[in-house]
Amino acid sequence: MLAQNESVLLAFQGIQNRFCKKAIMFKVIDSAVPIACWSCSIGHNDSTLFCPHCSKIQPPPGGDYFSVFGLEPRLNLDLTALEHEFHRLSRKLHPDRFARAEENEKQWSLADTALLNDAYRTLKDPLRRTEYLLKLLGAEIGAGQESKEEKVARVPADLLEEVFELNMQLEEMRAASETGAEDPALQAGLEQAKRRFDGLLVEVDQDLRTQWQAWDEGDAAARASAQKRMVALLDRRRYLSNLVRDVTETLGA
Repeated sequence: MLAQNESVLLAFQGIQNRFCKKAIMFKVIDSAVPIACWSCSIGHNDSTLFCPHCSKIQPPPGGDYFSVFGLEPRLNLDLTALEHEFHRLSRKLHPDRFARAEENEKQWSLADTALLNDAYRTLKDPLRRTEYLLKLLGAEIGAGQESKEEKVARVPADLLEEVFELNMQLEEMRAASETGAEDPALQAGLEQAKRRFDGLLVEVDQDLRTQWQAWDEGDAAARASAQKRMVALLDRRRYLSNLVRDVTETLGA
């Protein structure tokens, strides 16, 4: 019995070490592995917060954020149902429910709650959900630290002339602001550019939703195509968002 307890403790410590990393990211979707419940010893998959047989709380699961809610990875989610399940699980995991429980159960309630909160924040947001799923699939999302030359190379080809003109206007507006001068025509031009890029952001979001459906309902080839397209759309959206931010900050200076 002592040896069994020690093995359970070592297993829990290993799970805790994995869980305490900044993010739980896997490059394979199907990561549920059958394990034995620490309490009843009946096997269940590794993606559940509670044992389906004895209802005892389990260590932080090793699956992805979708599996925390018992969902298959997909991009179109029922957000009302997601919120309902989040609140249901939050109540079950509340530390007050484990005030008289074993010490390991108290720790698991805190760890599982943190995991649940991270999973919910990610999945309820359309863009974060898309980026998360793409990362699970092994895609590289985000530019990270880039040189000036790399940023120039990232400018969408269809926006090269507009971005060049916009950067000239931004420099002129900043120079005017430093001297206290006003240039109504320049300000109007920047406001028009902002409306233009806001509209392009709407188009990107619409295209992303189309790719969500293609990925959710497609075969392997369709999913691969949708994945590639979504990575490009997210990169375009990030670039456009930065342009809108720069214009907004310059107009408000």
